[in-house]
Order: sequence, then structure tokens, then C-alpha cells
Amino acid sequence: MLLRFDPFRELDRLTQQVLGAASGTLASVPMDAYRRGDEVVVSLDLPGVDPDTIEVTVEKDVLTIAGERRHEVAEDAEVLVRERPVGTFTRRLFLGESLDTEGIRASYDRGVLTVTIPVAAEAKPRRVAVVGPER
Repeated sequence: MLLRFDPFRELDRLTQQVLGAASGTLASVPMDAYRRGDEVVVSLDLPGVDPDTIEVTVEKDVLTIAGERRHEVAEDAEVLVRERPVGTFTRRLFLGESLDTEGIRASYDRGVLTVTIPVAAEAKPRRVAVVGPER
């Protein structure tokens, strides 16, 4: 219901982490997703990312989050160590049909992007009345 399962996503994520670590580029964005009441909340760690570079789009059942972390060093500076990944990133989530893509909201606070996706009204639990036999 929340997110469709993609059996190859974990393999892709691990491959991106390895290749990204080797190249020094931002390859993977850690994410948590959970349901809270009538909405699904997705949180992504994006420390050091300028909110103006973050783009959240939805097309049909695919939520795409893209952005860029820049590494700005003064021209006269000599870099001694560079371990923090920089570059562009893209994360795609395949949404279930039970989510209301028209009501998606996004906010960015202290390096965490939070995307809130409401559960569609037709997918919310509802009570069914039980009636006795007709006479």
C-alpha cells in the first residue's frame, strides 16, 4: 500500500554507494518512510544541500526527488582531505495506488527533507455496518 516493492532497488542502492564512494559523488540518499494516521511520511537526509536546488516532482505513480550538494572552496585554498560527497542526486519512489498524489507536501528543515503523502480517501479504513437477517 505505501510503496510498491522493487526487488532490484536494494542492489541498485548498494551499487550506487560503492561507485559513489569511489568517485566522491553523491550517489545515495538515506531515507526513512512510515505511515502516520492518514498519511505516509518520507524523510531524506540532505545535509549541506541548498533548498533551492531540491526539486520534488510527481508523475503518475512516481515521486522523484532531485538536487545538488555543492562543494565551494576558495580559489586560494589547498584541499587536504575531501571525504564529503558532492554532486547531483536523484531518488525515485514508486507510489501505491492508494496514495493521493495531488496532496503531496514537502518541507526542508535542518538538512532533512520531509515529504508527506496523504492516503487516498477510498483507501482509508471505514466501518461497515453489520445488519441482522431480514424478516
